[in-house]
Amino acid sequence: MTPLRRLLAATLIVSITGMGIPMPVQAGMLPTQSALATSSGARERLASLLERRDVRAQLEAYGVNPADVSARVAALSDDEAAQLADRIGTLPTPGDGVGAVVGALLLVFIILLITDILGFTHVFPFTKPIKR
Repeated sequence: MTPLRRLLAATLIVSITGMGIPMPVQAGMLPTQSALATSSGARERLASLLERRDVRAQLEAYGVNPADVSARVAALSDDEAAQLADRIGTLPTPGDGVGAVVGALLLVFIILLITDILGFTHVFPFTKPIKR
């Protein structure tokens, strides 16, 4: 074996062996103030989101009173507020649909182009099929 392959093999052996070694973990009690700060942080995120002008405008466009939404957010339990705040952070943005459509159209174009070049279809007049 060449020295480069030996070095690569040794590196892979060490890294794969190291993945199986458990890492030390420390656990401790969580202070009440820390737990309350986490739940109030979720409420603050939701409240700041509801204060944005574009969110208020969209709520009004749906016929929802922003004050009612703020009251409902205030009535949520700590777990519900944390779940809602986490869920809002993972939702896709509205612009993602345009990218998906453009990507799908590009994929269809490439597939048709390749089948045209291979001679299975004749969609594009600017391609010449390869000889068989």
